[in-house]
Amino acid sequence: MKTSSNKRLLLIDDDPNLILLVKDFLEFRGYEVIAAENGREALELLEEKLPDLIICDVMMPEMDGYTFVEHVREDPRTNWIPVIFLSAKGQSQDRVKGLNTGADVYMVKPFEPDELVAQVEAALNQASRLLARKLAGSDNAPPLKVRAGVELTPTELKVVQWVARGMANREIALEMNVSQRTIESHVSNMLGKTGLHNRTELARWAIETNMV
Repeated sequence: MKTSSNKRLLLIDDDPNLILLVKDFLEFRGYEVIAAENGREALELLEEKLPDLIICDVMMPEMDGYTFVEHVREDPRTNWIPVIFLSAKGQSQDRVKGLNTGADVYMVKPFEPDELVAQVEAALNQASRLLARKLAGSDNAPPLKVRAGVELTPTELKVVQWVARGMANREIALEMNVSQRTIESHVSNMLGKTGLHNRTELARWAIETNMV
């Protein structure tokens, strides 16, 4: 099941032409794309919206990609987000530095748009698998017992996706511009519909059924 339309990507590059081209290509594939021109601007965006994945240029004014990713990895709110580095530097030592800084993928410019999409999808799938394993607690976690025929409303689907990404009710409320009590009500309704016992089980169910 394709869920790219549910995924938000943060694209950071000081080249407006590259931003325009990559943004158009990714949006055509169903992703929501927000853009920033440098690391400092991107950090400000992260205060308001959390993406599912970050695509970041290395050499930028004001704050380069290395410094930006160090900030991302130091913050518990963002340290789980996969990062793809884009760089004109393709030497082995450049790749090593990028990966050691905290990037998950290092791509050299120029690149084929289809390759970027493939890397985005692979990184998102890996993040989902790691989160599912973390939520399960172990490889021998008992299977979830979910009621048959569960149907979520569009709002509930959006909420459970945020729950699965590890966000608290308060953070989800800010993201959706509603009250925390409204989010708590949606979570309670979904627990009632599914027969699950807590938010952790709800998150695991969302990931295992490809809602996220």
